[in-house]
Amino acid sequence: MGDVSERFSIPRRFNGPLENGQGGYAARVVAGFLAGAVEVSVRRPVRLDTPLAVERESDRSARVLDGDALVLDAHSVCDFAPEVPASVSLEEARSARERYRGLSHGLFSRCFVCGRAREDSFGVFAGSVDGRELVASPWTPPAWTAAADGSVRPEFVWAALDCPTYFALYRSGDLPLSVLARLTARIDAPVVADAEHVVIAWPLESHGRKRHAGAAVVSGAGETLAVARALLIEPREGG
Repeated sequence: MGDVSERFSIPRRFNGPLENGQGGYAARVVAGFLAGAVEVSVRRPVRLDTPLAVERESDRSARVLDGDALVLDAHSVCDFAPEVPASVSLEEARSARERYRGLSHGLFSRCFVCGRAREDSFGVFAGSVDGRELVASPWTPPAWTAAADGSVRPEFVWAALDCPTYFALYRSGDLPLSVLARLTARIDAPVVADAEHVVIAWPLESHGRKRHAGAAVVSGAGETLAVARALLIEPREGG
């Protein structure tokens, strides 16, 4: 057993599903205890407004407990170098946003990043880009997401990287339930609050119920600022 080094809770306003924390936000909270690129596995839904304990395993790994239950576990990775496709312009991202497939009802309709039914969501509505196998959305992080230096706090960058991966995997056809199981991310340069960025996501590979996608936050000038790789899993029927 490691030492419990800190306790935290996910505020209710930062939900993904209606009753649980948004996956990217929650993943970054534990990743913040480690350095560099970090891979976080989501073992079970993260309850909101619930005290959670961070248990440090070493300088390179940590996990989050809800009572005795393992919720998240994380470890630093040294070889995370995803290939990011050519980005899209702000104009293309604004056009893609009009093709966003998110629903205005249901489990994720009030997600603080991509929820249509929520007026104060980030509005990261990633839709298909013409002629490309990816989705994109403009994103202007609000001023309140910034740290003292004006850069967006990492948990909000990870949150913005999370949601578009789903829509990259389901650009057409049905929108089945698929949940975040693992997120690996790295922030390479500051994301500036109140500046318009582009968030892109693209499909990587699929194996049965498991699907992988990449994502990036890109500046208006086309500089890649943050990258991620996500594993989403479709639950078994009746599971």
